[in-house]
Amino acid sequence: MARKRSRRSTWRWLVAIGVVLFFCGAIGAVLVPRLNRPALSSGPELSGSPADWGLGLYLFLRRGDLERPAGTDATPVTFTIHPGQSVMEVAQALEEAGLIRDAFLFRAYVRYHGLDREIEAGEYTLNKTMTIPQIVEALRSGRQAEWTVRVREGLRLEEVAEAIAAQTHLSAQAILEAARDGLRWRRDFPFLADLPPGATLEGYLFPDTYRLARDATAEAMIRRMLENFGRKVTSEKIAAARARGLSLHQVITLASIVEREAVLPEERPLIASVYLNRLTAGMKLDADPTVQYALGYQPDQKTWWKSPLMLEDLQVDSPYNTYRYPGLPPGPIANPGLASIEAVLKPAETDYFYFMADCIKKDGSHWFARTHEEHLRNFRRCQ
Repeated sequence: MARKRSRRSTWRWLVAIGVVLFFCGAIGAVLVPRLNRPALSSGPELSGSPADWGLGLYLFLRRGDLERPAGTDATPVTFTIHPGQSVMEVAQALEEAGLIRDAFLFRAYVRYHGLDREIEAGEYTLNKTMTIPQIVEALRSGRQAEWTVRVREGLRLEEVAEAIAAQTHLSAQAILEAARDGLRWRRDFPFLADLPPGATLEGYLFPDTYRLARDATAEAMIRRMLENFGRKVTSEKIAAARARGLSLHQVITLASIVEREAVLPEERPLIASVYLNRLTAGMKLDADPTVQYALGYQPDQKTWWKSPLMLEDLQVDSPYNTYRYPGLPPGPIANPGLASIEAVLKPAETDYFYFMADCIKKDGSHWFARTHEEHLRNFRRCQ
């Protein structure tokens, strides 16, 4: 009897060890990639194989973890898959971003369901309340369920709202409502600390091309633009502004004027130098775009930027009219691109105090002058 019990016990241990080895082998099949395997492609067919069975058992045992999100914060997170990334690298990046808890579990789920080749490089909108199956589905279909939104440089807030509305399901009014109270965003974006009371996000909605989820809100779009601003206007640039004796808000305000004035990229630092020289000398800026901003929408021209300006326009009573009031206007008049911001931070070293459009070439270039007399000579050339 003892010998029979011993044989039964031995067989039980052998079966148990076999199951463990089988299970470990299946997991190893997932952990160890095939040599020369292209990134983001599917592996060998597993259907019906021992590895498939083992992987299925593993996922069954961890089904609770598959349905457990990484967190409770539903704030949209932009997640980028770069060309050439393997699925395991994508999984690790998701874990590092706090979007999933277990990179290997994600990889196992994708491998078992044969979804490797359906995950492509691109930019996706995710959040921490999503489960692994939901994230995988978003990565499979997210690119097809996105808007591509292009916002060009030099648009004022109302034009930004109109541009986004024209390219998405969002209304211009919803964008304006999300951007008009600039102070509400200061907690999440420290670079807004210099905003004065009552300021909007004018100047901080960074011009760029965005991919926006089809079900995204206006707040999500505004957040994306502010996040982009924070990536482009770094702490080093903010420090450079302070080194020049300017707050970031002053830099963005002046950059918005440069953005509206400059046509040729190489002239941005020159135009910035003129305005900085005038500020240092205590002169009024006399910037036409600030008057256009003060005048607002022109129904007859169907534009926010009246052109040409008349002499009476220069008398409009607004703190944004730099022909009447010295110094910078209260805030930006448009949303500048990075080149105009950098032009203010690194202006050309000149003694220019005046400039005007070259009315002979008419190619967007300008004549620059050191004195008022020289500026008048340039003006007479156009007459």
